[in-house]
Amino acid sequence: MSGEMLLSLEGVAKSFGGVRALNDVSFGVARGEILGLIGPNGSGKTTSFNVLTGLYAPNGGRIAFDGADITGASPQAVYRAGIARTFQRSRLCLELSIFDNIMVGNHGRLNRGLWHNLFARRALKAEHDAAFAEARELVALFSPSLADGMFQAVGALPMIERRRIEICRALIARPKLLLLDEPSAGMTHDETHQLMSDILAVRERLGNLTIILVEHEMGVIERVSDRCVVLNYGEKIAEGTYQEVASDPLVQEAYLGSA
Repeated sequence: MSGEMLLSLEGVAKSFGGVRALNDVSFGVARGEILGLIGPNGSGKTTSFNVLTGLYAPNGGRIAFDGADITGASPQAVYRAGIARTFQRSRLCLELSIFDNIMVGNHGRLNRGLWHNLFARRALKAEHDAAFAEARELVALFSPSLADGMFQAVGALPMIERRRIEICRALIARPKLLLLDEPSAGMTHDETHQLMSDILAVRERLGNLTIILVEHEMGVIERVSDRCVVLNYGEKIAEGTYQEVASDPLVQEAYLGSA
C-alpha cells in the first residue's frame, strides 16, 4: 500500500455485552483509494462503519482521519470532518422528493438561523437556488433524465434510482471519504453493473474520491477495488489485492467452510 494515509484504524474493538463484534481490527485507507471491506454475514463490516461514523463508540483502539484523532467522536463531528455514508437498507423518505432527500445530507452546510429563514428572504432564496443547482448537477452525473425530475417523489422510482439518490445524498456533503454499505442490495446483476459504472465515473469526475465499499458480490469487489480487507468473526483475517485475498486459505474457508 502506498500513498498518503487518509484513514487508519489501530486495534479497534467493539463489544455488545459478551459478544465481541470487532476484535483488534487494524487497517488503513490511502487517499484516493477504493478499499473493499468484505466477509461473511456477521463478520463486523457494518459494525466497522458504525464505529467509524460515530454511531457506536469503540471499546478500544484508535481511529485517525485526515491527521486528526476521531476515536469516539459524535456522528455530527465525523460528518464535519468529511466522512459520509450510505446504508444497506434504504433510509430515503419515500414520500419526499429527490431534492428534499438530498438536502437531508446537506443540513450541515445550510443556514438554519431563525432570522435568516424568517426575514432574510432574498438570501434564503439565493441559498435555496444554489443548493438546488448543486443537487441537480450531482444527480445529472448519475442520470441526466433523473435530474429533470428533482421534485418527483422518491417512492415512485425503481431501486437503482433510489440507490443513486442515496449516494447523491452522501456526496452533497462533499466528503473526503465515502462509505458505501452494500449499494447493490435489492438490485439485479445488470443494475449492479450499471451502478458500479456510475460510481467509478462520478468518482473520477469528483477527483478520485476515497471510498470504502462493503459488498457481498465478489465480482463487484474484483472490478472496482484497489485493495481488500477481509473480516471474519470480528477479526481481520486477510488484506491485499482481490487476487491475493481470494487465494488465501483463511478467506476461502470463511466463505466456503472447511472441506
